[in-house]
Amino acid sequence: MKFQLLPLIAIGVACSLSCSGQHLVELPLTQQDGYGYFRSALAGISTYSEEENDPWKKTHLSVTGAPKNWTDVKYGDIETNMLQTVYQNYLLGNITKEWYEELQKSWDWVPDTLALSKEPLKCKIAFAMGKDPAGVMNMVVDANNNLDLSDDIPFVPFKLSPTGRLTDSVALSNAIQVSFERLGNTKKQLLTAPLFIGHLAEYDAFMYNFPQYSIAEFKGEKMAVCSDGFTSLSYTNAVVALIPDTLKKDMKINPDRLIEKNEFIEVKGELYRNVGVNTNKNTLILEKMAQSKSELYSTQVGFKAFPFEGSDFVTASNVSSSSLKGKYVLLDFWAVWCGPCIQELPHLKKLQETADKDKFQIISIVAESPLDQLKAMIKKDSITWTQIVSDDSNKIKETYGIQGYPTTFLIDPDGVIVAKNLRGKDLEEKIFSLMKK
Repeated sequence: MKFQLLPLIAIGVACSLSCSGQHLVELPLTQQDGYGYFRSALAGISTYSEEENDPWKKTHLSVTGAPKNWTDVKYGDIETNMLQTVYQNYLLGNITKEWYEELQKSWDWVPDTLALSKEPLKCKIAFAMGKDPAGVMNMVVDANNNLDLSDDIPFVPFKLSPTGRLTDSVALSNAIQVSFERLGNTKKQLLTAPLFIGHLAEYDAFMYNFPQYSIAEFKGEKMAVCSDGFTSLSYTNAVVALIPDTLKKDMKINPDRLIEKNEFIEVKGELYRNVGVNTNKNTLILEKMAQSKSELYSTQVGFKAFPFEGSDFVTASNVSSSSLKGKYVLLDFWAVWCGPCIQELPHLKKLQETADKDKFQIISIVAESPLDQLKAMIKKDSITWTQIVSDDSNKIKETYGIQGYPTTFLIDPDGVIVAKNLRGKDLEEKIFSLMKK
């Protein structure tokens, strides 16, 4: 069954608000299919767990209509808005109070009841997987969200390359238009969006994303907005890109120029903070800043790096950003299970051994890692530079908004970020060029 895309278009022009001293600007958004100016990301698909103690068990959708000639049939769903799912299932009694509070803590999430619907919404997309008579794995997706798969068309997921990279044309030609619900002007709205599903044969993993982004205009400048790396339609983490006139069609914005939520964007010589997207109004919200760039903290190049403090994992001595002033500092976020992080160790060792320690220092921030494994790796790989574990007391990972590893920030002697996410030879060349100045 095929659906026409119903774009959300907020009618009107940008408006300014005054709220608690904030100067806010709301920009109407227009949805576009494809990945646009962003590099696409993919998320993994999981079928429902059969564990009796699964805390999500009561939230599973009850679906019928999978092809009768399939074998090894399993069911699951894809989220369009995880926060709405959790909120409504807590109200319905499908999630315990203890689990609800644990999720808020682990996600650092305070539910915004004005943005969430007490009335249940269809924010999950059901699917089934199974082998056809030839033994080939097929899928069928509940495109019209009626919990009946008999009126949907089975398909073999697109075969992904090992890199997982996709073009707009490939994704959209293999996408399914799916139906979901969202609040709009405080009312339940039925919408559709493209859903892409692919198979990464190397890991026998099934992946998905929603190839859809939004466009806004402000002061003659064009902006693009991406929701959660295309892995949801909630815009919980709304990333903004300022689109230069010189950017050619099908070219992607450099990831280091993307403006994350609460980061800053410069428009016509004035600074604004990316407050995020109000999906209820379908607007991008910017806050005009009274401070200059030199007065603001951010994880962006050209801004002051956030202050931090923690204990060295090996010596237990206190380490703070204030004690590092006057040096170039490489702030390296990593995890012990991260392959690319481990591949960087020889380059970090070279810098540690050869760079002038009076001018340069490496501070590694370890997150989401078993401490016994960290201890073993420090010994095995002869890691001699400072390691700080990001935990609930220092919250360094949260302060810097780290979403993946490795993530690095090169900070100058005045505490300003001069580069980010440099690796390998590029990192070495940058450091040694700075040491010569």
